[in-house]
Amino acid sequence: MDPANIDDLIGGGAEETCRMSAEGVRETWSTRIGFILAAVGSAVGLGNIWRFPFQVGQEGGAAFMIMYLAFVVLIGFPAMLVEFVVGRKTGLNTVGAIREFAGGAWKYLGGLFVFIGFVILSYYSVVGGWVMRYIVGSATGGYVGPPAADGTPQAAQYFGKIAVGWDALFFHALFMLVVVAIVALGVQRGIELGVKIMVPAIIAIFGVLAVYAFTLSGAAEAYSYYLSPDLGYLLENWQSIVPAAAGQGFFTLSLGMGVMITYASYLSEDENLAIDGGSIVVFNTGISILTGLIVFPILFSADVDPGDPGAGAIFVSVAEALGGIPLGELVGVLFFGTVAIAALSSAISLIEVVVSYAIDEFGVDRLTATAIVGAAIFVLGAPVTYDTVMVDLYDILAAKILLLTGGILLIVLVAWLSADEALEELEKGVGRLGSNGIVWLWVVRVPVLIVLVVSLALGVIEYADFLTGDFAEFLGNL
Repeated sequence: MDPANIDDLIGGGAEETCRMSAEGVRETWSTRIGFILAAVGSAVGLGNIWRFPFQVGQEGGAAFMIMYLAFVVLIGFPAMLVEFVVGRKTGLNTVGAIREFAGGAWKYLGGLFVFIGFVILSYYSVVGGWVMRYIVGSATGGYVGPPAADGTPQAAQYFGKIAVGWDALFFHALFMLVVVAIVALGVQRGIELGVKIMVPAIIAIFGVLAVYAFTLSGAAEAYSYYLSPDLGYLLENWQSIVPAAAGQGFFTLSLGMGVMITYASYLSEDENLAIDGGSIVVFNTGISILTGLIVFPILFSADVDPGDPGAGAIFVSVAEALGGIPLGELVGVLFFGTVAIAALSSAISLIEVVVSYAIDEFGVDRLTATAIVGAAIFVLGAPVTYDTVMVDLYDILAAKILLLTGGILLIVLVAWLSADEALEELEKGVGRLGSNGIVWLWVVRVPVLIVLVVSLALGVIEYADFLTGDFAEFLGNL
């Protein structure tokens, strides 16, 4: 396929709507742009819009940004190609793909990816439910009002009410029902059609909101905080910033959890993996940056501290700030509505990892597989609706330990143990890579691997501190 040909980009592969695998006939993407938008939709979700701003706030603003961007370009992109190679070469779900690619004990790596997707979506769905609830709160002014007698802002009171309990459990269930309904329709009629609507909508609405944020009184101060790195702060706090940036980079690019292996398994062999991967990275990073250009001017214009810690910080901070800016209710509906769309696009990719495994490995039909998987994920996520500390319990484990572990093991398998097969697969749709292929291999083998190992070690230390600190305190208060 000629990547310069726009007809190929939009309609390439449309005539090939299924692909033979070891397990039989599987669907493929009807268009190349459908795959790119699905992968972008996976990357552009709560990881970008919920998790990214509070990570930036907690880790020093632009100091975190510079490390995050470096990770995405220098670590994330080469690692994405590793997952693409395995997925397209085998045409199977993550477990089947790893088993066919390497065999032996490596098959358990595929099981790890399925488990990671399970864990992430279980708490991700709860947060998606919060987002849906905030759309209602924006329209009704539910989080706007005077502080309580003890000084607690109305926005914090509102979050405390909806983040836990029966309300949170109901919206967790509602969010999962929507995800299950879309994925049950299949790759082309469900996932691909959905993201072709969702992703352009996210970009369009966020573009409008970024222009609005530019007009706010605190925009200049926000841009300085967000875009002008303090290298001294970075050097002093690198032990916290590095694992946060690595985890965020993998989280927002949907790496280390089997999503890109699964999505690439639906690709035809004439697709240029490097161009597809580059397109995904550019789209994803652009929307991350755009999110900050919206959130931080809103916070600074309302004199709200962007560094408040915790998974609920972005909800409390943004909601509090919306009550103090012009057209706050309308902006709130647009903002949280867009976040809900992004959350759905990401959740679709996460559940597809598990659903494709059930379909390929056990011969279950898509509707049944999606319903069973959705119900199981709902059950696993239910404890998160009891207390918000459970979000941190799941999130730190997933983003700073499991994702990086999966990425490290896959890189060892592909770049060290199966280098010839990897280069051969990468050249399909591209042509001879020559020295570029060797450069890619050694970038993945050494610097990428070293950075991920160091980040994993720091993440384990952080998780241990959390378990013996905040989580132990939570258990002690039960």
